[in-house]
Amino acid sequence: MTPPQTGETFTVGVLIGFLGGLFGKGGSAVATPLLKWIGLPGYIAVASPLPATFPSTLVSAIAYYRARMMNWGVVRWGVSVGVPATVAGALLSQKTGVEPLLILTALLIFGFGVSFFLQSVPARASRASHPRLRMAVIALVVGFISGLLANSGGLLLAPLYARVLKLPLKTAFACSLLVSAALSVPGTIVHWSLGHISWTITGLIALGSIPFAYIGASLAVRTRADRLEKWYGLALTAIGLFFLLHH
Repeated sequence: MTPPQTGETFTVGVLIGFLGGLFGKGGSAVATPLLKWIGLPGYIAVASPLPATFPSTLVSAIAYYRARMMNWGVVRWGVSVGVPATVAGALLSQKTGVEPLLILTALLIFGFGVSFFLQSVPARASRASHPRLRMAVIALVVGFISGLLANSGGLLLAPLYARVLKLPLKTAFACSLLVSAALSVPGTIVHWSLGHISWTITGLIALGSIPFAYIGASLAVRTRADRLEKWYGLALTAIGLFFLLHH
């Protein structure tokens, strides 16, 4: 790694940490194309950000927890179903073509982004709005995709929690962060065993992402929900387009 790449990798960590805390995601999926853009090799760029998402998502979750925005039922289902699904996806990552999945994920993210401009998330969720089957299916699908793509799943978890489970947006972010932290662990172990992780890159990303993750989460907690929705819609739309153009 060259000296410029060292600084650029740290900057990527700062960016994904802040955005991850602000929008309830780990940031590894966004880090991958940025690391490829600065010249890092394929599998290293894909898997090396994943271990750094564990501390950064936990740090972000603290801000939401202190504001009492966590839904522990959603978190329990996300972890208990999502973790084994992530292991299965990670083990299949060497044998499965991921290009169609990347395109589908980008389209989903773009679609969710547009939807947050057109329709507001409810301020409160009823008890009937998140039955166990929906929570289990979300965890299963996102966990499996996360294992295949070596990311922590927050980019899909947060909008699915908001749209499918009808959770308030900040609660969706809070739950997404804790579940993402859990999903990053089995993926990290499997991809480390496959030799896909550069711990130097992981360390640089963690140094940048951890402090800025808390800053982003603290800003989200203080921001009016309707304003945060528009920011989130803009961010998802931009990320979806970026993935479609650089898949």
